[in-house]
Amino acid sequence: MYYHRLIISYKGTRYFGWQDLCKNEQKPTIEGIIHKILTKICKYQSCTISVSSRTDAGVHAKGQVAKISIPILIESEKLLLGMNSLLPNDICIVECKSCDAKFNSNKDSKSKEYHYYFSTDTISNPILNDIVEYLPFSNNTSAIRQSIDIELMREACKLFIGKHDFYSFAKRDNTMNSTFRTILSCEILQTEALTFHNNIYYLKIVGEGFLRYMVRYIIGALFALGNRHLSINDISEALSIHKEEKISSKAKSRGLHLIQISY
Repeated sequence: MYYHRLIISYKGTRYFGWQDLCKNEQKPTIEGIIHKILTKICKYQSCTISVSSRTDAGVHAKGQVAKISIPILIESEKLLLGMNSLLPNDICIVECKSCDAKFNSNKDSKSKEYHYYFSTDTISNPILNDIVEYLPFSNNTSAIRQSIDIELMREACKLFIGKHDFYSFAKRDNTMNSTFRTILSCEILQTEALTFHNNIYYLKIVGEGFLRYMVRYIIGALFALGNRHLSINDISEALSIHKEEKISSKAKSRGLHLIQISY
C-alpha cells in the first residue's frame, strides 16, 4: 500500500458529517464522497481513509487532516489534481503529501483549532446563512430587545483554559476513558475577513483534543451567558460538577469550522 497525508477543506452544509457509517447515498458524507472518487482513481481496488476529526453534519473545515492508503503508486501532486478534478465544488484537497505508514492523523496531533462564527445583526445575510450563526436576542418585552453581552462572554472564555472535566459540555459517551481535556486558548474575536456585515464575531478555541459536541456546548453556554440566561458562576460550577442536565443547548452546527490541526 502507498500512503498520503491530505489537508482537506469543505463546506459541510449538504453533508451528514464526515464519517460514512450507513453507506447510504441518500445521506452523503465527506468521507463517502472522497472514498468514492479514490476508488475510481485506483480502478476500484480497496482504499482506506482515516481522519483526525470526525466533524458532525453541517460542520465545515479549512484544515481537516486525513491519511489515505491506496494500492497503486501515484505521485502526490498528480493524486491531488486527479481528486480535485472529480470532487464536487464544496470539497477540495488543499495539500497531498506522501507519508509513513505509521502516521496516525488523530493520535499524532498536538492540537486542534476550531472557530465558531456568529453575528449579532438582527437581519441575516443569505450569503452567510450556511456558515455563520445569527443569534436570537433576549426579549424582555415585545418592544425591547437586549443586545448580547460580548464582553461578558469574553470574560467567561477564560474559565475554559487549562485542564478541566468537560463532562457537562459534551455528549454522553460510555466508550470514553476520560472527559478531561486541555484547552490551550479560548477567546472571542471580531472578524474583518467577512465584509458582508460589521457585527461578525468568532470563538477561537485551541485544545489538545475535544469531546463530541464539546465546542458547540461551550459556545451554546456562552450565548446563554451573553443573553443573560446564565451567570459566570453557572459555567464555573458546570466545569467542577458533573451535571446530567445541560446548562444550555448546544449551538447549531453551521457556525462551526475546523481551522487547523497541528502535529
